[in-house]
Amino acid sequence: MGKSTFLQDFKAFAMKGNVIDMAVGIIIGGAFGKIVSSMVSDIIMPLVGMAVGGVNFADLKWVLRQAHMEGEKEIAAVAINYGNFIQATIDFLIIAFSIFLFIRIIANLNRKPQAPVAPPAPPAPSAEEVLLTQIRDILKDQNAK
Repeated sequence: MGKSTFLQDFKAFAMKGNVIDMAVGIIIGGAFGKIVSSMVSDIIMPLVGMAVGGVNFADLKWVLRQAHMEGEKEIAAVAINYGNFIQATIDFLIIAFSIFLFIRIIANLNRKPQAPVAPPAPPAPSAEEVLLTQIRDILKDQNAK
């Protein structure tokens, strides 16, 4: 058995179907994420902002300290940008729901039709039942005579 080099091992790993499928999925997922982010920030959030009174969610923030000057140097404001967090949360929920739907559709397409399941056979009678049946048949025969 010959020695395997690092490059040969890497090539064998990279050419496996799962790695290539994963790479394609990551690339498509990244592009899909950009589409959903654009849809949320450019279409959904302006509509939601209008519905709640013209609020621009990207501008929502709690200012902890205002911007100010110290000598000739301007100190930036310190703020918690919760509007961006709301927008990112909506992005995540839409992306997660879309991926869920996509996976569910693929699973339904890959599902093989199952053959109808035959009902289980009735259980065999116990030894007592067999004995009682034989006794009943003997008594019928004796009464019929």
